[in-house]
Amino acid sequence: MRILELRGISKNFGAIHALTDVSFAVDAGEVIGLMGDNGAGKSTLVKIIAGNFSPSTGQILIRGEVRELRSPRDAQHEGIEIVYQDLALCDNLTAAANVFLGRELVRRVAGFPVLDHRAMITRAAKLFAELKSETRPRDLVRRMSGGQRQAVAIARTRLTEPNIVLMDEPTASISVRQIAEVLDLIRRLRDHGIAVILISHRMPDVFAVSDRVVILRRGRLVADKPAGQSSPQEVTGLITGAIETA
Repeated sequence: MRILELRGISKNFGAIHALTDVSFAVDAGEVIGLMGDNGAGKSTLVKIIAGNFSPSTGQILIRGEVRELRSPRDAQHEGIEIVYQDLALCDNLTAAANVFLGRELVRRVAGFPVLDHRAMITRAAKLFAELKSETRPRDLVRRMSGGQRQAVAIARTRLTEPNIVLMDEPTASISVRQIAEVLDLIRRLRDHGIAVILISHRMPDVFAVSDRVVILRRGRLVADKPAGQSSPQEVTGLITGAIETA
C-alpha cells in the first residue's frame, strides 16, 4: 500500500532553489534511506513532509489523496511523526514522562484533573516491550545510553499509531553497540507495517536496514532504487557527482 507519494516537490527560499522537482513514493512497512551531502536538500524535504515547510510547487499524497500539510499538527493528523537528531528529550524526566510529554494522560480526583502516572508508566512499558527495548519507564533519561534515548523518542511516535516515521541521523554520535540497538528499533517499526524514512550519512547503517535508497544532489533526485541493486561505492559516486544518475 502506497502510504506517501511526493510529486514534483520544489522549494525556493528567495533566489535559492533548495529542492527542484523531487518525486518518489513510500510503501507501508518500507524503509527508505534518504542520502545526500550537506546542502543536498534532505532536511528541507523532511521538513516539508513533517509540515514545517510548505512546498513552493508540487503535491503530497497520503494514501492516494492530495493533502496540504500546513503545520506539524496537520502531518501528525495524517500519521506522520518525526524523530529529530537532538531527540528533544528532557533529561530531568523519566522515560515515561518523556514519551507522554505534551500528551499527558489525566484522571479525575474529586472532580479535579491530575496526571495519571500509573497509566502512562503502563503504556510506556508496553511500547518499550513492543520495540523489544530494555528501556524502563521509571528511569531518568539523563542516565540512559544513546540507544535507550532513541527508544524513548521512537516510543513517543508510537502513541499516535503513525503510518510514517521520519528519522534524522539516529545513529550519529553513539557507540557501535547502541547503533545496533537503534537499527533493531527501525526493523521493529518496519515489522509493524510502519514506513520509515531514514536520513543518515552512515552508509553501513543505511544498507543494513533500507529497502530502497533515495539520493539527492544539489536539491535534485539523482537515484531511487532498491538498496540490493546499489552499493556504497555507487551511492558515494552519486552524492559527489562522479556518477550522474542511477
